[in-house]
Amino acid sequence: MNAPTTRRRTVAQALVEFLAHQYTERDGRRHRLIGACWGIFGHGNVAGLGQALLESGEALPYLQGRNEQAMVHAAVGYARQCDRLSAQAVTTSIGPGATNLVTGAALATVNRLPVLLLPGDVFATRPADPVLQQLEVPHAGDVSVNDALRPVSRYFDRVTRPEALIPAALQAMRVLADPVDTGAVTLALPQDVQAEAYDWPEEFFADRVWRVPRPAPDAEALAEAVRLIRAARRPLLIAGGGVHHAEAEDALRDFAGATGIPVASTQAGKGSLRHDHPADVGGIGHTGTATADALAREADLVIGVGTRYTDFTTASSTLFAAPGVRFVNLNIAAFDSHKLGATALVADARAGLEALGAQLSGHRVAPAYEEGYTAAKQEWERRVDAAYAAPDDSVRPSQTQVLGVLDALVDDTDVIINAAGSLPGDLHKLWRARSRRQYHLEYGYSCMGYEIPAAIGVRLAAPGRPVWALVGDGTYLMNPTEIVTAVQENLPFTLVLLQNHGYASIGGLSEQTGGERFGTAYRFRAGDGTYTGAPLPVDLAANAASLGMHVIRAATVAELRAALGEARGAKRPTCVYVETETADTVPGAPEAQAWWDVPVAETATRPAAVAARQAYDRQAAGRRRHL
Repeated sequence: MNAPTTRRRTVAQALVEFLAHQYTERDGRRHRLIGACWGIFGHGNVAGLGQALLESGEALPYLQGRNEQAMVHAAVGYARQCDRLSAQAVTTSIGPGATNLVTGAALATVNRLPVLLLPGDVFATRPADPVLQQLEVPHAGDVSVNDALRPVSRYFDRVTRPEALIPAALQAMRVLADPVDTGAVTLALPQDVQAEAYDWPEEFFADRVWRVPRPAPDAEALAEAVRLIRAARRPLLIAGGGVHHAEAEDALRDFAGATGIPVASTQAGKGSLRHDHPADVGGIGHTGTATADALAREADLVIGVGTRYTDFTTASSTLFAAPGVRFVNLNIAAFDSHKLGATALVADARAGLEALGAQLSGHRVAPAYEEGYTAAKQEWERRVDAAYAAPDDSVRPSQTQVLGVLDALVDDTDVIINAAGSLPGDLHKLWRARSRRQYHLEYGYSCMGYEIPAAIGVRLAAPGRPVWALVGDGTYLMNPTEIVTAVQENLPFTLVLLQNHGYASIGGLSEQTGGERFGTAYRFRAGDGTYTGAPLPVDLAANAASLGMHVIRAATVAELRAALGEARGAKRPTCVYVETETADTVPGAPEAQAWWDVPVAETATRPAAVAARQAYDRQAAGRRRHL
């Protein structure tokens, strides 16, 4: 009998070759599981994974980053645009390079988006102890800074011997490709082990396909869900991010069209229906539309499809107020299906919607219900038009007027990216989503600094689509470094940089909760020591230009319209810089349509905090547990 064929490779070389042969497959379409590897090299990975990536050529394409957290954000943006069927890897050195991954890993895991993290680690053989950047823990010799990644990873392993890579790598791929378990996956790689040679079995490098299933709902649970839907007089469907991940938009459109059940959307689910579909009633929850939130308060049945029911969606458990409200939750994750005491349909979103539609053939909501939400939707659209409109083209635009100019410019191909600040609220309420992947809001972790690297990831996944990263000055200052990467790779996207001199979102929240906007403005100190002096004389447009972007400054609505039009057709990374009007008299997005629980000081001497606590107690009284 012939001995099994082997190949002699270092651990790093073997891992790179293995990753180049991994695929996902769904609906008969195959996708490369790991499309590329981002990397910043230091002593913990330069001679291991760095050398292996160099030797592999284009087998596993390499992408150079500037900030480790930003590399993860770019990979997450890529994975989301690819419907989680393709992902990217990120390698860093040990020490600060590795710990910079933690925020990005948390973002990926919270949003259930796959990314493979390959941080270097301290020597497994401990020839010298401690080595540079080693964290010494007196009571545990096997702890390194990479252990900080454990709680934010869906799978974690430290490969301390060459042969341990085989089971670890296979488990890592299993988790990345699993629509229930996916998120950040970490393989910590000691720097000496990375460079160690081993005789690997040939089959380790064979093409391997990870099939992504579409499980159908259980027949008994489906029958119960159908019974509840047929009995409901005021049903409401909430579309979450799972609709997009499952490519279930057509199934949802058919379901809503046949039944007349209105569809509201979470931040992750927005765009599941086009904004002009008769059943689309817009965003739901604290940042939702008046139409959707009014329907939610009166709904006797809520059908959640691919949603986690975060506090923004449920208005901190105050939104679903009808006394006998029931829930049907269609979700591929049992954990989410059983929330709110629901009838659980543990299934793929597309398969589940198709099954429900088949069982509900001929069923439709009452005409009066449909007419009511249609009229409310039309009234909301008039409010959107008012928020978008400027009195004339010569004025400085407000934030919502910036969105109005952009709304008039884009078509189905554009992608709008945002994550933090006051923009998510305005976008959720006002933006008219035209296609399934146009609206790209990272609101599971709402991480400042996500937008610019995510724009790079989206451009890599969808090279022909115009991409807009919308950021305020606070977010820009957090993480502008990947502008250099976009310039280096010649990845055209438009950075719309809104200067409002501070943390506008938290400033408003501070005012509502009795904090009087303390510490939220970017201003000089005044004579009394507070940050209430003149705005800081920073020039963020000049900063973006210094990093290689083409910058267009817009001072008025007319200039903004021209700037955005020029930027959309640009062949290089472009920044449109605009100082927004922030005066209280400027028409803007309608106020929040539902509550959000941010606890207020129970005792205070300042009148603003006392009044805010009284308002808080009134709102908190409406919380309920759905069991």
